[in-house]
Amino acid sequence: MNAFNDSSLNTVNVTYAQAGTSVDTDELGMREMQRRVYAQRNAPYLLVKAPPASGKSRALMFVALDKLYNQDRTKIIVAVPERSIGASFNATKLSRYGFFADWEIKPQNNLCIPGSSVSMVEKFTTFLKNNDPVLVCTHATLRFAFEKLAPEDFNGTVLAIDEFHHVSANLDANRLGKLLKDIMAKSDAHIVAMTGSYFRGDSIPVLSPEDEAKFTPVTFNYYDQLNGYRYLKELGIGHHFYQGRYTDAISEVLDLDQKTIIHIPSVNSGESTKDKIEEVGFILDAIGTVEETEADTGIILIRRRDNGEVLRVADLVDDTDQKARSNTLHYLSATASKKKDAVDIIIALGMAKEGFDWPFAEHALTVGYRASLTEIIQIIGRVTRDSEGKEHAQFTNLIAEPDAAQSEVTISVNNMLKAITASLLMEQVLAQNFEFKAKKGTDDPPKPGTVKITGFKEPSTARVKQIVENDLNDLKATILQDDTFARAAAGSVDPETTNKVLIPKIIRERFPDLNEVEVEEVRQHVVADSVIKNGEVREVGDKRFIKMADRFVNIEELHINLIDTINPFQRAFEVLSKSVTPNVLRLIQDTIAATRIEITLEEALSLYRKIQNWVKVHNGHHPDRRSEDPIERRYAEALLVLQKAKQERVRQQQREAGNQND
Repeated sequence: MNAFNDSSLNTVNVTYAQAGTSVDTDELGMREMQRRVYAQRNAPYLLVKAPPASGKSRALMFVALDKLYNQDRTKIIVAVPERSIGASFNATKLSRYGFFADWEIKPQNNLCIPGSSVSMVEKFTTFLKNNDPVLVCTHATLRFAFEKLAPEDFNGTVLAIDEFHHVSANLDANRLGKLLKDIMAKSDAHIVAMTGSYFRGDSIPVLSPEDEAKFTPVTFNYYDQLNGYRYLKELGIGHHFYQGRYTDAISEVLDLDQKTIIHIPSVNSGESTKDKIEEVGFILDAIGTVEETEADTGIILIRRRDNGEVLRVADLVDDTDQKARSNTLHYLSATASKKKDAVDIIIALGMAKEGFDWPFAEHALTVGYRASLTEIIQIIGRVTRDSEGKEHAQFTNLIAEPDAAQSEVTISVNNMLKAITASLLMEQVLAQNFEFKAKKGTDDPPKPGTVKITGFKEPSTARVKQIVENDLNDLKATILQDDTFARAAAGSVDPETTNKVLIPKIIRERFPDLNEVEVEEVRQHVVADSVIKNGEVREVGDKRFIKMADRFVNIEELHINLIDTINPFQRAFEVLSKSVTPNVLRLIQDTIAATRIEITLEEALSLYRKIQNWVKVHNGHHPDRRSEDPIERRYAEALLVLQKAKQERVRQQQREAGNQND
């Protein structure tokens, strides 16, 4: 059962060259990404953006040791979001591979172990006073310790923050962000910030523009990483829509021949049945018959229904027995990460994402819409590690179809749109990068990877150049998380409004330091990059043509005015058209349209009797808002307004009933 290796079922299907360049090491033991980071080792503030499995932990070791031995730094503090990730910074013999020093850490300075916050803070403050060079702790320990310390206590240190997207520019709500700002302002500490995803789950930036400008960025993108693997050749991203309960539909997308991580939905989400243990039971039943559970590992042995083979399944959802769960987690980290036949399927809720290492994983099956692009990227990162024998990696999002009978239809439609636009963002992130240049009359033929566009504005300032080189995908994420833009991406707003009104508005909000000339330069890069990456390129003889909307255009004849006539994320609507039934597609279109209709509820109510008469005259058919008859269109729009009001009234009644029960 390999249905989801079929590219026709995927929103995104990308093929890579298996060049081996991103995993090969040099005479110092450094991979390509680590060499790029090490080249910037003298920067006091360093921001490393690189995918999971690219080697960020070791890149930090190289840079931090150079700062310790050659840049008058005396201490290295590494902060990780959770204890399990601390193992990435265990002692490492770097000299074995050619580096001048080893990464060493004393056991008492590994604070990613069980213990109270009080004891961890005591160990942290003791470390600052002694002569030990390296400490690893959690973000929480760093925050608690900082409450007992002054920023000046960090003088002479290198502070490395892993999974940097946990920081937020909202200093009132994010203590880690405030801590970082104080240390930067009031100490001479060097900062190394590392992240596999620079997208937060909310619309708040990680850093303020003025603070971000102080960092030297090093970006190693997904295309660089995956194209340079030895084994992994393809990555597919797809959606599967279901009606009813997801537990009844999961067998349609669960490929038992693939090493799979199943992420079930939060109990607070609409997709959840509210009984997470029962949900795991349904999934186990879909796999086969439970034979036994290993006492020492917690691994469940299940005999497959289809061919009788025994699969090894890890349940990370049931937390009623903490000792058993701890045994399973230990087994996964100590054995499953190194031995291919140790486990076949992992079922998780809120785990097995950030920093989780299972290189053999082939399929990430995620149930329900995920609001955080960071979470999506972290989940995809679990299956994009290079592993011998793994040529295809797959991410499948199992999403509920909107149902007209539900009161939450608007929320359901928005969730579906955002899930699809998020996958299109991933397509942009995973695709080959292009350099865009203004085309002049006497230009030579463009170099590979360069696209020349007539009327195009190249960066006129260092700030625009930095945004284009390092922040384009982050900006696209901000655009796609905007509620208005999600509807525009589904074809409800004309391309010119999308490109020349919505996108510039978001750019101004994301980068308030830019003037209008700079905003336009960034806008043209975002639109051109998105349109070209979404386009299909074909070679005919010695010429290249790119499909834009429904026509092919000679790449040599591209003009920025032509590009501006294309909705850069129009494929979101194309995906919907192919993936759902005509009735569901109509429901989605009507729900989007209802947000733009300029009819008051009072007017809609006044038209209701006329609408009823119209339906009788037309043999029970309801008015169609796509009709050429303006009266029929008006009646159809009034009905949408009334339906929306009814849904809102039902939601209000449900909230009031819930408050009474509380």
